[in-house]
Amino acid sequence: MKAVKLEISFKILVKKDLGDIVQVKLEKKKHLINFPWFCKHIKVKTPSGECFEFPCYCWLVDDKEVIIREGTARLPQDDTNKQRKNELESRQKIFRWKEWSPGFPESIDAKMGELPKDVQFDEEKDSDFKRNFLKAIEDLVIDKVDGFFESWKDIADFKEILVHYNIKNTLLENVMQDWNKDYMFGYQFLNGCNPVMIRKCMKLPDKFPVTHEMVKGCLKKGCTLQEELQAGNIYIVDYEILNGVPAASSERHLTAPICLLYKNELDQIVPIAIQLSQTPGEMSPIFLPRDNKYDWMLAKMWVRSSDFLVHQLVTHLLKTHLLSEVFEIAIYRQLSAVHPVYKLLIPHVRFTIAINAEAREKLIGEDGVFIKVSSINGAGMGKLIQNAMKTLTYESLCFPEDIKARGMEDVPKYYYRDDGKMVWKAIHCFVSAVIKIYYLSDKAVQKDVEIQEFVKDVACFGMNNSDNFPKSLSSREQLVEYLTAVIFTASAQHAAVNFGQFDWYGWIPNSPSTMRKPPPQQKGQVDLKYIMESLPDRECSSKVLGTVWSLTRTQENELYLGTYPDMYFTEQPAKEAIKTFQHNLDEVTNIIKSRNEKLTLHYCYLSPDKIPNSVAI
Repeated sequence: MKAVKLEISFKILVKKDLGDIVQVKLEKKKHLINFPWFCKHIKVKTPSGECFEFPCYCWLVDDKEVIIREGTARLPQDDTNKQRKNELESRQKIFRWKEWSPGFPESIDAKMGELPKDVQFDEEKDSDFKRNFLKAIEDLVIDKVDGFFESWKDIADFKEILVHYNIKNTLLENVMQDWNKDYMFGYQFLNGCNPVMIRKCMKLPDKFPVTHEMVKGCLKKGCTLQEELQAGNIYIVDYEILNGVPAASSERHLTAPICLLYKNELDQIVPIAIQLSQTPGEMSPIFLPRDNKYDWMLAKMWVRSSDFLVHQLVTHLLKTHLLSEVFEIAIYRQLSAVHPVYKLLIPHVRFTIAINAEAREKLIGEDGVFIKVSSINGAGMGKLIQNAMKTLTYESLCFPEDIKARGMEDVPKYYYRDDGKMVWKAIHCFVSAVIKIYYLSDKAVQKDVEIQEFVKDVACFGMNNSDNFPKSLSSREQLVEYLTAVIFTASAQHAAVNFGQFDWYGWIPNSPSTMRKPPPQQKGQVDLKYIMESLPDRECSSKVLGTVWSLTRTQENELYLGTYPDMYFTEQPAKEAIKTFQHNLDEVTNIIKSRNEKLTLHYCYLSPDKIPNSVAI
C-alpha cells in the first residue's frame, strides 16, 4: 500500500508593512491527535511587490519551534544574526558522535527508532524499503524446499534460485553464460562491483614469486614477463587487507590471495597467476591457466570470494556508506542552514544516516545478514575495517588521484574510469561555480569558521583523528576539491559499487560470499565435488540473492544526480549554476548511452540518469 502525502498551502494576509524580514518563527502545539508537520518553505510578498523566500524543509514535531532564516546564503564572517550560533548549538546536542564498533568511523548516537525526524525515511521511502526487504524474505521462504540446507550438486543447479527474478536480456544473463571464462573474470576488475582494487604492476612483490616459465604461454609471442612488466601490460590485485582477519568458523574460510593479470593482444585483462595466500611456499602453490581445469576454476573462485568480502565491507560499506554518514553528521553539527555549503551538500546526504542505521541492525549487526552469509563474523569485520582505516586517505576519495595512484590511466575498456572522470568533472565545475559566487578570495575560506570546523569534525571525530584527512582548508581550490569528493562519494561512487550487485553476485559461483572448504594447498587434488562442497549451500545462496536484489532497487520517485526539487538556494546565480550542472550531466548521459550501444556488456552504473543523489540504499 502506497504512503499518502497530503500537501497544503496556506495564504496569510497582513495589511501592515513589516519592512525587511530576516527570519520567521513557526510554532506547532502538541494536541491529542498529534501528527508531525513538514514545512517546505515560506514566501513573503510585501505591499511593494518585493518577495522574500524562507527555505525550511524540516519537520515540526510535538511542541517544536522552528526559526527560519531568509534564504540568501551567508558566510559566518558576513552574518551578525545570533540565531546562527543558537542553531548550531542546538544541532550539536541532537547530532552526537558515537563509536558503534572499535575501529569503525564514528556514527550517530541513536538507533533506528531514535533518529531525529529530519533524517528519517519519509513515508514513501520507508514503504519502498520495507516492500523490497519483504519480497526478498518471501522469495527465501518459497525456496525452502527439500535439501534447503544442503550443498548444490552441480553448477547449473544454482539457476533454481533465480526463477523468481526476471533476468532475460540482462547483464546477469551474460555473467551466467561466461562467468568461468578468463576474460569475464578479468573484466570484473575493471567494470564489476569492485573496480578499485586493480593496479598496474611494474615489479613483482617478493611474496609473489611468479616466473617467466610459469606464464610464458599466456604472453605475447616472443615477449618475456620482465618486458611485459616494463611495457605496463601487467596488473595486480592483492588482498593483503584480509591477511590476519579471522574466519567466521571452522566451516567458513577466508584467505588473502594475490592475482596477476595481463593485457593481451585483444585488449582483454586476463588472469595469468593466482596465489591463495600472502606467504609463498610448498603449501601455497601458484595456480596457472594451464593447470587442471578444476584447480584453476577454484583458484579464481577464491579470488572472487575474497573480492566479495573486501567489496562489501571496505569499498561499499566503509568508503561510501560510513564516510557519507560522517560527512552528514559534520554538516548538521557545523554548518548553519544559511551557509552556502550546507545548501550545496544537504541533498547529497538525504536518508544516509537512516539507511546506515538500518544496515547496523539488519545487515552488519551480530544478527545481520552479512554475518550469516559470509566468511566473516563480528570480530573479523572489525579487524578488516581497522586494516582499511589505516590505509584510507582523503586523496583516494578524489577520483582522478585514485586512478593515477593505481596507474590505471591508459588501460583500455575501463568504463568505470572513463565515465567516472566525466561525472567528477561535471560535479567539480558545478561546485566551483557555486563556491566562486560566495567566496571572493582564498582568505574568505580561511576566515570561514564553520567550514574549518566542518573539516576538522570529519577528520578528528568522524575519522578517529585520522592524519590522512585534512583538518583545515586554506584556498577556494582546496574547498572545491573537498566538496567535489563529498558529493562524488555519496552519489557516483556509491552508484558504481552498489547497483551492480545483482548483476555480478546474482550468479553465486561467480562471487561466492563464503567458502566452506579451506583453500587447496596442493595442485591436482580438486574435483567438481570438492568445488560444490566449497561453494555456499542452498540456504546461504538464497539469502545472498535476496539481499543483493533488494540492495539494488531504486525508489519509485528516486532523485537522481542534479535533481533538486527542494530549492535551498534562492539566489539566481546559484540557480543558474544548477541548470548548467544539469545540462552537463545530460551530455554525459548521452555520451555513455551512445558508447553502450556498441558494447555487448553495457556499463550503466555511472550514467548520471542512474546515479541517485545520495547513499540511500
